Amino acid sequence: MTDSQNKVPFWTRIHIDIPLLLFILALLAYSLFIMWSASGQDIDMMERKIVQVIIGLIIMIVLAQIPPRIYENWAPYLYIGCVILLILVDVFGQISKGAQRWLDLGIVRFQPSEIAKIAVPLMVARFMNRDLCPPSLKNTGIALVLIFVPTLLVAAQPDLGTSILIAASGLFILFLAGMNWKLIGVAVLLLACFIPILWFFLMHDYQRARVMMLLDPEK
Repeated sequence: MTDSQNKVPFWTRIHIDIPLLLFILALLAYSLFIMWSASGQDIDMMERKIVQVIIGLIIMIVLAQIPPRIYENWAPYLYIGCVILLILVDVFGQISKGAQRWLDLGIVRFQPSEIAKIAVPLMVARFMNRDLCPPSLKNTGIALVLIFVPTLLVAAQPDLGTSILIAASGLFILFLAGMNWKLIGVAVLLLACFIPILWFFLMHDYQRARVMMLLDPEK
């Protein structure tokens, strides 16, 4: 190993951003505290969650060693496969607790919406990487289509929380690509106009109840 390689910090060599890692660890610690409080200080559950967190961090470090070009090359296949699986869920998915979110392949039962959390931002990042910054109006529209096709498929299951998370992950990538502030303003205005329609006509009673509980936990 050369002297220049020795001077490179360990975390840089394994492609880990320290500020981002600290932010993730802070979120994990806060989440664990909330679960510990909500579970009535269930030690067994907390031990399982801590093990899951450790496994997740190890997987994160392993995945960080894969060159970004590989993710870029595989993003379209992951995205297309995810959309196909989401369509299959709407057609053949298993219904559980009033929602049709699970796909049973015989040997494994899973939620394709979990794949969308990764596939959507990867696909949007790959698409925007081929455009100049800030992105053109045409490419911004195409990116929005890439975001909202899987988002609407997940919302139809219905799974409002996951669909919002998927949309947010894609829109965040679009924002980082340098989306025009005028377009952002128009998008915010359209979203504000859409919220009443979402609340009164598209959301289920239990979804509205969850929102009200978030806004007023003591109610």
